[in-house]
Amino acid sequence: MSENAEQAGGAGPSHRSVELGVAGVMALLALIGIYGSLKVGIGWASDGPRAGFFPFYISLIVLIACVVNAAQVLVAARTGKIFAAWSQLRQVFSVLVPLSIYVALVPYIGMYVSSALLIAVFMRWFGRYNWTMVLAVAIVTPIAIFFLFEVWFLVPLPKGMLEHALGY
Repeated sequence: MSENAEQAGGAGPSHRSVELGVAGVMALLALIGIYGSLKVGIGWASDGPRAGFFPFYISLIVLIACVVNAAQVLVAARTGKIFAAWSQLRQVFSVLVPLSIYVALVPYIGMYVSSALLIAVFMRWFGRYNWTMVLAVAIVTPIAIFFLFEVWFLVPLPKGMLEHALGY
C-alpha cells in the first residue's frame, strides 16, 4: 500500500506511526485479556485447566509479539514512507463507518432492517443507483435472506422491533 500511497502524491500517517499504533492497541487488548484471565484463574483445577488458562497464554503471546514488533520499529531507521495517503484512508473509512453503524444497529433493530438500510446506503452512495432500484433491492434482499435462513434452514437471525411486531 505504501507504493500506491506515494504514487497518489498525498501525505498521510507514517508507516512507523501505524506500526507503533497497532502494536499499542494490540498490547492493550492483550493486557485486558491477561487481566481477565487472572481474575478467573489460569491454573489447573481437579478437572483440568481453569477458564483463564488458554486465554492467558494466548494474550501473553500477543503481548510478546507486540513488544517485539514495537522494538523492531523503534530500532529500525526512519524511512519516512507513508502508510497510506489521507485520500485512501478516507475511502476506507467511507466503508468502515457505515459498516460499524450497521453492526451497532443489529442488536436494536434486527438483522433484516439493518441490512436493508446498509444495502440502500451502499447502493445509493457508492453505486449511484436510482431510488427505484435501491428500494427494490434493499427490500427484496432481506426478505429473501429471511426465507432462506428462518424458514428453510431454520436458523434464527437477530430480530428487531419490526419482526417482533409482525410476530416473528
